[in-house]
Amino acid sequence: MNLKERINEDMKAAMRARETARLAAIRLLLAAIKQKEVDERIQLDDAAVVSVIDKMLKQRRDSIAQYQAAGRQDLVDAEKFEVDLLQTYMPAGLSSDEIDAAVAAAVAETGAAAPGDMGKVMAVLKPRLAGRADMTDVSKRVKAALAR
Repeated sequence: MNLKERINEDMKAAMRARETARLAAIRLLLAAIKQKEVDERIQLDDAAVVSVIDKMLKQRRDSIAQYQAAGRQDLVDAEKFEVDLLQTYMPAGLSSDEIDAAVAAAVAETGAAAPGDMGKVMAVLKPRLAGRADMTDVSKRVKAALAR
């Protein structure tokens, strides 16, 4: 079963169980997937679905920070619920050591030596680590590796 089918099955299960909050979050995810498919006139594979989920997670985390600054705990709780649900569809995350090893391998592979080569390294790492590591963190690690 691919990821899109799994999400559809989870939506049906949420309908049967009458879990309105879960159902609403899954429907948002399916709508985002469908929108991407319509915009690009393609059927999304698992990797593309993961990138849609990753984008939604980033949006939710940004919203949480803004809602906390505004003192809206009710909205923070709703966004955290969606983050937890979306996280269940993401592949297992990489450990810190695995990310460092991937960064070192990409730096060696591209021959990067200066901070100006960061774009080359990130271009290699993004498809490898998408959905499995926070790319902001990866970017910081690449910057630190190239500064040495």
